[in-house]
Amino acid sequence: MEVGMFQTPFLPPERTPSEVFDWAVAQAVTADQAGFSEYWIGEHATLMWEAIPSPELVIAAAARQTERIKLGPLAHLLPYYHPATLAAQAAWLSHILKGRYQMGIAPGAYPGDARMRGFTDLSKNHRMQAESVKIMEMIWKGEPFDYQGEFWNAGIPEGDADHPVRDQRPWGDHMPMAMTGLSPNSPSIRYAGAHGYSPCSVFSSNRALIDHFDIFATAAADAGRPGDRTKHRVVRDVFIADTDAEARKLALEGGMGRAWKEYLLPTYHAFGIAEAMVEGTGLSVSDVTLEFLADNFWIVGSPETVQEKFEAWMDGLGGGFGTLLLYSYDYIDNPTPWNESMRRMAQDIAPKLPTAAFAAVEA
Repeated sequence: MEVGMFQTPFLPPERTPSEVFDWAVAQAVTADQAGFSEYWIGEHATLMWEAIPSPELVIAAAARQTERIKLGPLAHLLPYYHPATLAAQAAWLSHILKGRYQMGIAPGAYPGDARMRGFTDLSKNHRMQAESVKIMEMIWKGEPFDYQGEFWNAGIPEGDADHPVRDQRPWGDHMPMAMTGLSPNSPSIRYAGAHGYSPCSVFSSNRALIDHFDIFATAAADAGRPGDRTKHRVVRDVFIADTDAEARKLALEGGMGRAWKEYLLPTYHAFGIAEAMVEGTGLSVSDVTLEFLADNFWIVGSPETVQEKFEAWMDGLGGGFGTLLLYSYDYIDNPTPWNESMRRMAQDIAPKLPTAAFAAVEA
């Protein structure tokens, strides 16, 4: 299993743009040095707790300070860009990073982000996403074309010897793509399977995650593509410290606990997602508190405890998957314990997990 990070970022509203930017770049460097395989940056324009409107700025800064880790947005909200502009920008970054760039895409689900761009009706966003991808893929072929679409027009001119058109093909003639999903029967996970993209599941329960595995595998098979679990990314909350008590304290009283208390848990309750968290516990949704999360939902503890929790989780899933993505939180004022937790996950925990648990699981 590989380990990566999803820098949404869950930073409190009082953090300044420069603090958010500096933390995001510093975390990319830490992840690279710890041996993480990839680092994704969220994109939102109006959300107070997820305050990075332009992942490319973080990616460009991190490109000069990292060596191995792959970088990408998760995800570009495609209806809010002209796809030709985005395609040219992404292809350019893929060459700057020499193949370390990958793109996450999404249709956009938050009304505030939509309204800022003049969108009051999100019902067309999925169709816009599909057309956007179609145009980007034509751009990335690097061949002349003219396209008149439902939402956008685009094209690459012929050019001539005196006025050649710059090559728009990405590094290696291929743009790796990914999509996130959270809800059961996720249309995004299904879309990823049908189009050969990597699925990224935000964990809510084993049952929901297995549902994502199955949806992706079925959609991939219907399209004639492999759909095994090694292609899956799964997002979870992890904090590792010397002892269980120390890890629990750092999680509950630090940035992880605050983000869940003030932002994530109210959101999960409002959208009915918290119900999945009590799966198999015999508890009700009203019992989902921070303490419940620390003991039952987050993976928190000493290295030995965390390893045991991961092994038990794999057993519950009936096998493994490709990449674990850690959410990032606000540990700006005291980053050492958080950074050490990242290192332990990548260097101490993942290599010790049973190899068989992470073998390709064919659906």
